[in-house]
Amino acid sequence: MCGRFVAGRDPVSVAAAFGVEELPERMLPPNYNVAPTQQVSVVRDRDGVRCLDIARWGLIPSWAKDPSIGNRMINARSETVAEKPAYRSSFATRRCIVPADGFYEWQRDPKIPYYLHPADGSVLAMAGLFAWWHDPRISGEDDPAAWVMSTTILTMPAQEPISAIHDRSPVALPPELFDPWLDSAAPGDPVLAEALAWRPEGYWSIREVSRAVNRPQNNSPQLLDPVVHEGSGITQETLEL
Repeated sequence: MCGRFVAGRDPVSVAAAFGVEELPERMLPPNYNVAPTQQVSVVRDRDGVRCLDIARWGLIPSWAKDPSIGNRMINARSETVAEKPAYRSSFATRRCIVPADGFYEWQRDPKIPYYLHPADGSVLAMAGLFAWWHDPRISGEDDPAAWVMSTTILTMPAQEPISAIHDRSPVALPPELFDPWLDSAAPGDPVLAEALAWRPEGYWSIREVSRAVNRPQNNSPQLLDPVVHEGSGITQETLEL
């Protein structure tokens, strides 16, 4: 799964990487320890215009009675996303990209955190979905404050070298799939199939980092500094597969 990630880049540079034409009224500050329910940037197409928007991490289906359901819906499994009631509508017409520098994952025994990111320093384009939820406490559908935009990140069975650490990973999109993934008029299944099959050798760079990332309150670039933990059991040769 993907339960924490890093979004430390300047939003303007992120927008340039995805051909964004419209920016939000406010920009999110750098976040080196993004946690569920926090606000994140998403890239989407709106009436043919590529936009950078801000969404709550944890998808809230339109039929939800309250937003707390989103706390458990930060990830959507790629294997079932087209059928699950909470995701299928968004998968059909509301696909997005959640840009990141990289993400954290924890080896389970012993529990050791790792930072995983594109080795070439490019933006990690995580396949995502978004939804709109109307807050029943606010009357009037014309009131922008009544609507909450939320998002989830698609995951897939992990391949080497990530599988040495965890059994799931985010679905990463190569640049050639940005347009078809964001095209709400096109079916998502063939694009997702291509993304799942995309396994470039040497794409991931992985390193152990401080256990300080375990607390979402810790948020600084120093979280990305390499740390060697005793008894990790993961060799450098394994990570370079």
